[in-house]
Amino acid sequence: QVQLVESGGGLVQAGASLRLSCATSTRTFDNYALGWYRQAPGKEREREFVAAISVSGTNTYYADSVKGRFTISRDNGNNTVYLQMNSLSPEDTAVYYCNAVNKYGTTKWGQGTQVTVSS
Repeated sequence: QVQLVESGGGLVQAGASLRLSCATSTRTFDNYALGWYRQAPGKEREREFVAAISVSGTNTYYADSVKGRFTISRDNGNNTVYLQMNSLSPEDTAVYYCNAVNKYGTTKWGQGTQVTVSS
């Protein structure tokens, strides 16, 4: 069973930085592309893509709204994917979910971590 455990959320002021972490098993890490989605307040039915990184780590993808501010990376030694978030704004306030997808389309989600950015 795929398990994704997120951490690193919190309350920060606009302009600050946060780094989210998502830890998983070696099997998952080696076979799944990993990514981050977010769900903003009042949008419970809408989970927005934020960033993704390929299995090899060679390719990364970002939503236009976070390009230049967020960076996704993989740590092979710790089976962890990170989302470095800089220049945060109140519009980034959301629950951030870690996502894993394999070549068969199997998709798993973490439990989510809250990020709140005050103005």
